[in-house]
Amino acid sequence: MVTTSPTTTDDLVVLLDESGKAIGTAPRATVHTTSTPLHLAFSCHLRDDAGRVLVTRRALGKRTWPGVWTNSFCGHPRPGESFEDAVRRHAQHELGIEVSDIEPLLPDFRYHAIDAAGVVENEICPVFSARTASPAPVSNPDEVMEHRWVDVADVLSVVERAPWALSPWLVEQEPALRLLG
Repeated sequence: MVTTSPTTTDDLVVLLDESGKAIGTAPRATVHTTSTPLHLAFSCHLRDDAGRVLVTRRALGKRTWPGVWTNSFCGHPRPGESFEDAVRRHAQHELGIEVSDIEPLLPDFRYHAIDAAGVVENEICPVFSARTASPAPVSNPDEVMEHRWVDVADVLSVVERAPWALSPWLVEQEPALRLLG
């Protein structure tokens, strides 16, 4: 796993106004509460050479939606960091893999959801796809407790039949999954 020296922006989330303009930052550890401010994030759907998509089950220690199945990985770009760099950084951090062919699927995706504990997600969260040649990700146990390579059609079937078993952002990203399929 690649490690970097900590800087003052390593754990900051970019706060946004209603139009999506950056208005400041907040420590990531403090931003997800019962009154989470609108902030910048991203989601990524990772594909392999066989055309499958990686789904992951969030670690039980996660602040929001612990233990829930979701897309490959999500994260928050640091202040001044490009989405592409943030996607590469999180792929390495959460799954220990290198990614390529990063492409936007839903550049204007935004969602608001409240989990069972009352913690709010409130994000402008562009959705990307990326590829990897790594068939066996090595999950960071603080982030991911399980992962599976599956056909996109199977994920769409679960979205349709059991949306309650998935993260709300994955369910709302159904149009992105259709683009992958």
